[in-house]
Amino acid sequence: MKLSHFGYKLPKELIADRPLPHRDDSRLMVVNRKDGSIEHKQFTDLIDYFEDGDALVLNNTKVFPARMYGTKEKTNARIEVFLLRELNAESRLWDVLVDPARKIRIGNKLYFGEDDSLVAEVIDNTTSRGRTLRFLFDGSYEAFRAKLKELGETPIPKYIGRDPDEEDEERYQSIFAKEEGAVAAPVASLHFSKQLLKRLEIKGVGFAELTLHVGLGTFRPVEVEDLSKHKMDSEQFKITDQTTSVVNKAIDARKKVCAVGTTSMRALESSVSTDGHLKTYDGWTNKFIFPPFEFNIANCMITNFHAPQSTLMMMTAAFAGYDLLLKAYKEAVKEKYRFMSYGDAMLIL
Repeated sequence: MKLSHFGYKLPKELIADRPLPHRDDSRLMVVNRKDGSIEHKQFTDLIDYFEDGDALVLNNTKVFPARMYGTKEKTNARIEVFLLRELNAESRLWDVLVDPARKIRIGNKLYFGEDDSLVAEVIDNTTSRGRTLRFLFDGSYEAFRAKLKELGETPIPKYIGRDPDEEDEERYQSIFAKEEGAVAAPVASLHFSKQLLKRLEIKGVGFAELTLHVGLGTFRPVEVEDLSKHKMDSEQFKITDQTTSVVNKAIDARKKVCAVGTTSMRALESSVSTDGHLKTYDGWTNKFIFPPFEFNIANCMITNFHAPQSTLMMMTAAFAGYDLLLKAYKEAVKEKYRFMSYGDAMLIL
């Protein structure tokens, strides 16, 4: 498969820039791989497709306020700093992206907050846009993290084209988010309301939580035509004994194992035993899934409608089947589904 195979025309007005009033108000396109059928439903209809003993795999990562704005010493130039990951808690070292990157060099100091209450020094150039910063902060680690939270803002995607507000603080986060560390939300999770989860639980559906901290690697553009040459950035993930137990029980009973989102799917496929079961894991993955790919764990998937030529669309095509996914996307454009992070959902059976 080539990069050019994943282009499609996405009208700008179909890109959702706000969440709907209620999480489960979204539409749900149901795509059946067996007969190639496509149905149009509401997200609350999801319950009709699950039964006792099925398993839903949920990514419980929590988005932290990763986007900060500071000023450069001497010039007072406004610099956006996007926190990617903590390298060393004791030394206050962080991997970050900076914009505009051309203005930032090793040794530069950046000041944050109205009273310049937080200072950082650039100590390394890691990529063309990436830098390593050392934050200079005298207080405790807890006070330092509180300061980052105070100065940071919810990192809603740039394409939304507006500043985040209080609504985003709540809605760009799933209701089961608990393990802080993501710089972007696992967006298929955003459709679940407490009521819907409760109804699924009453029906006997098992919930298997894992943690994959979504990094910008997931969204980094593919810049090579030959997909086998694209390198994904590593993302940290963890699968517990409890999760493997729920998932493997469903596999053995020939029930549905449904990955909620591409991030859950990526974690599942990064920790498979030789006999096709899920293994406990705590580490990193840079797995890039694109067609053709043989999936080992999940036989069902919930996902959003993704941007053209994105790695997220490629993984979804690997699961649904390339031709069927393109047919579904064409139908979604025709039926005016909402696309991207705050958009509608797709259930692939």
